[in-house]
Amino acid sequence: MSNGQSNLEAQLLALRTDGEGAISQADTLERLEELRVSYLGKKGQLSVILGSMGKLPPEEKPKIGAIANTVKEALQTSLEQQRQALETAKIQAQLEAETLDVTMPGIFLPQGRVHPLNGIIDRALDIFVGMGYTVAQGPEMESDYYNFEALNTPADHPARDMQDTFYLPDGNLLRTHTSSVQIRYMEAEEPSVRVVAPGRVYRRDTVDATHSAVFHQIELLAIDEGLTFTDLKGTIKVFLQDMFGDLPIRFRASYFPFTEPSAEVDLQWNGRWLEVMGCGMVDPNVLKSVGYDPELYTGFAAGFGVERFAMVLHQMDDIRRLYSSDLRFLQQF
Repeated sequence: MSNGQSNLEAQLLALRTDGEGAISQADTLERLEELRVSYLGKKGQLSVILGSMGKLPPEEKPKIGAIANTVKEALQTSLEQQRQALETAKIQAQLEAETLDVTMPGIFLPQGRVHPLNGIIDRALDIFVGMGYTVAQGPEMESDYYNFEALNTPADHPARDMQDTFYLPDGNLLRTHTSSVQIRYMEAEEPSVRVVAPGRVYRRDTVDATHSAVFHQIELLAIDEGLTFTDLKGTIKVFLQDMFGDLPIRFRASYFPFTEPSAEVDLQWNGRWLEVMGCGMVDPNVLKSVGYDPELYTGFAAGFGVERFAMVLHQMDDIRRLYSSDLRFLQQF
């Protein structure tokens, strides 16, 4: 045996001893990967030692190659065993950290509740959508044209006094009803039209038990050939029966600038008549303002205050309770 062979053999055996010792001390998978590269990588220690085999006589190379394969297999076995041990320890630590003690009391997270106003809106929209209506929304800040003029209420019209609102410095205003949504919808769509418009509206009302400067409305509009007041009455009857039950309903003649004829709708509730809605056939001037031919199309519209319905259905005594965010009150619903 030459000195070169003896030297390489000693280096390989020392590499195996050092490597197995270092691998057994590795405490993380990351450290284990560093050791693999250090010992068995392309530029690792084993490759460096084997690079010296070129100086050996040909008859000595097979023996050194066999020893090198034995060392490589031993190191690979040590690496795999340590990897499995570290992975098992990691899983065990994770299980211990995430152990659920089923004997501990559960954590109670109280569920939220639907606000009574949202409940009325959702219920009403479900009814109208079931009758084939499309839900539409529009801006709360409106121009004078959409809020008044397109609805047959010019600047000198006395009906404006009934809807005094909040005007902005640029001449726009906060809408007084969601009828403006109907105008915008008709401008964008051709007949026939079936649309319901919910939303927040504003009027300069003195706040008391039954009035608020900010409240919510839902308005419906139907435009088609041959619609009559009978269609309007049938639609309202179905809606009110779904909301309140099979109760007596009556229509009283009234006035709105954008409908003709117009009517108030009363409901007999707990032995007395309550006004709950306004309605009427769409005025021909409104149809003309959106480019519909009033000789071909007719339509009807109706609207109601969401707060009014909520106060009746839930027997509330003060509209301001709906806005106070008092959980003692809201948790009843």
